[in-house]
Amino acid sequence: MAKTVQIREIPDETYHQLAQRAAEARVSVPDYLRRLAERDIARPSVAEWIERTRLRGGPQRESDVIEALDDIRGAWPGNAGR
Repeated sequence: MAKTVQIREIPDETYHQLAQRAAEARVSVPDYLRRLAERDIARPSVAEWIERTRLRGGPQRESDVIEALDDIRGAWPGNAGR
């Protein structure tokens, strides 16, 4: 069952910007906020993302990360001899 949430004490400027973005998206402010909430929940939290990344393993040293990126996108100009 759907729930109702009330947000109190939103600064005028914040509400104005929310209303502007909602208008740009051609939806009401409540619909815009609902979409923001749904989009946020669809993504992992920072803690979940960190845990997934930690469990995945992979390179840990900066030089390993740079080497892996170079393998994907090619070496940076001037660093071809690395």
